[in-house]
Amino acid sequence: MMQCYTFFLLIIVVVASAIPTKADDQKKRVKEKSLSDESHSENGEHNSDYDHEAFLGKEERQTFDQLSPEESRDRLGKIIEKIDKNSDGFVSEDELKDWIQYVQKRYITSDTERMWKDYDVSDTNEITWNAYMKRTYGYGDAGEPKEGDAVYEYRDMITRDKRRWQRADSNNDDKLTKEEFSNFLHPEDAEHMREIVVLETLEDIDKDKDGFISVEEYIADIYDESDEDDDEEDGHHEGGEPEWVQAERDQFANTRDKNGDGKLNKEEIRDWIIPEDYDHVSAEAEHLIHSSDEDKDGKLTKQEILDKHDLFVGSQATDFGEALTRHDEF
Repeated sequence: MMQCYTFFLLIIVVVASAIPTKADDQKKRVKEKSLSDESHSENGEHNSDYDHEAFLGKEERQTFDQLSPEESRDRLGKIIEKIDKNSDGFVSEDELKDWIQYVQKRYITSDTERMWKDYDVSDTNEITWNAYMKRTYGYGDAGEPKEGDAVYEYRDMITRDKRRWQRADSNNDDKLTKEEFSNFLHPEDAEHMREIVVLETLEDIDKDKDGFISVEEYIADIYDESDEDDDEEDGHHEGGEPEWVQAERDQFANTRDKNGDGKLNKEEIRDWIIPEDYDHVSAEAEHLIHSSDEDKDGKLTKQEILDKHDLFVGSQATDFGEALTRHDEF
């Protein structure tokens, strides 16, 4: 009897661990086609974590954050030698752009490989929808979950995943190749998946479900008034909001809302999160050079980069320093 009880308890634990949390669902929404999950500015202040992730990649950035300052500088020196492809002793803007693009592609490839191994791949080297459902939700039925099913409360998430799956499934065979699976995981990097990114953004921010994003919904997605403390350093507008929030309101009115109707439609949302006239890689390369180029010759020496190593990479020291300035993390 005890063995039977243990067996059923194990089944419950396995199934429960497969069901995603609400936080997992939130992570799937791509707020903006960017070089990092971090925001380049945080509460109106420059966020160096964005630069670290753009320059190193997500996983490597986390590794650097655990290194001593000396180890961090030493590894950065070795990376500089890789970036300097023509070995002329300088890192040009083009070399820096090539490196950032390489880091982005490396992350997408490694993330896809890691997730691919986690699923029951078929003999044809494809993942079926049923296999995805089993691994992600612990639900093996290919049909829609019904009331009373263990995953019924996640039906909206499943519907959302199914919609993204169908868009990634280019030949409509209900199976994904590795390339299709990569598009499923990272829709912002595939042209034919961009509308999914726009739609998911709209669904998450549009709280009154009128098919548009109002300025209040836009602000609520980036600013939680209840988290605001009494710290005066951020500066507050007469209305009580921080100045950076007022700047975002101005950005919404003057840049995002192109037709001036006080809300964002799908086309305006697309221009916001996937702008065609803005190259994140070029912008980041220009930012790093502008912030490090002491002699203003338009290129960086190894020493100039090392002198600004905390802009490019983190370490235990910089990570601790950031924690001190972000008291809410303690």
